[in-house]
Amino acid sequence: MSAVPISWYLTLSAVIFALGVAGFLFRHNIITVFMSIELMLNAVNLSFVTFSYQLKQVNGHLFTFFVMVVAAAEAAVGLAIILTVFKNRSTLNIDDIDSMKN
Repeated sequence: MSAVPISWYLTLSAVIFALGVAGFLFRHNIITVFMSIELMLNAVNLSFVTFSYQLKQVNGHLFTFFVMVVAAAEAAVGLAIILTVFKNRSTLNIDDIDSMKN
């Protein structure tokens, strides 16, 4: 039984991160941008766990738990902001949202 090479995990992590960056840069819906940020965080988590497993240390797993806590807090605050923006502006398009207008 052969193990999966570390390069496969890192390639998957890079592809997921690139998809997150592309979604963040090219999409105009605030929900899609929000999900793209979560994708980037998960790609970093995959890299942390991969290196932690490869080096047989616990540090990567600890960083992953820390990133997951930050992502959960970001999700709670971010969704509250998104709901407030939709309630006040009736749109989720980033281009239509201007904080200086009523």
